[in-house]
Amino acid sequence: MSKPNLLFPTPVWTTRLENYMTINKRMYSFIKKNQNKDLKGINKSNNKGWHSKDFNLQDDEPKEFINNISPSIQKVMKDMNWDIHRQTIKISNMWAIINTGGSSNSRHQHGNSTISAAYYVRAPKNCGDIVFYDPRPAPVFCYPATVSSNLLNAQVNGITPNEGALILFPSYVDHSVNENLSNEERIVISFNITIQMNSN
Repeated sequence: MSKPNLLFPTPVWTTRLENYMTINKRMYSFIKKNQNKDLKGINKSNNKGWHSKDFNLQDDEPKEFINNISPSIQKVMKDMNWDIHRQTIKISNMWAIINTGGSSNSRHQHGNSTISAAYYVRAPKNCGDIVFYDPRPAPVFCYPATVSSNLLNAQVNGITPNEGALILFPSYVDHSVNENLSNEERIVISFNITIQMNSN
């Protein structure tokens, strides 16, 4: 019997930047500098963790970071076969989250965006997987018992973070972050991408 056709897949792209150690050293200093200026941060999905305000994307560090991740963003555009000549691709906002021991992030999604991302500056062991939830409503209403989880029947899938890893996913996908069970910092840079038709 032939394999099933995947008619409505949910893509999640994962890659590891080649020069991540240099990137992470620079971005770590930038993030900690921002944290020291604003120890309170803001509250969104974060539970106990520190959530920065949006970066100024004109600062040198974010500009350099964006240059490093641009090939990965272009890969998403190519895979999705989106017309990059008639549309504008823009990183609309970017921020950092520092989860120390016991911190986590509640289930949420990123509205008014097309693609969202997580990039790991610090990712110690047991610091908390990012968890994605099936965006289709139908399986919630009828979910037969399974022998084991696989790509066809899973309603939840987690990815363990690694330093230098970049994860890109559709902004409509609900996701959360498990509790950081380590005594070290879990530091992630998140950002949203919008794609809009060019004006005539």
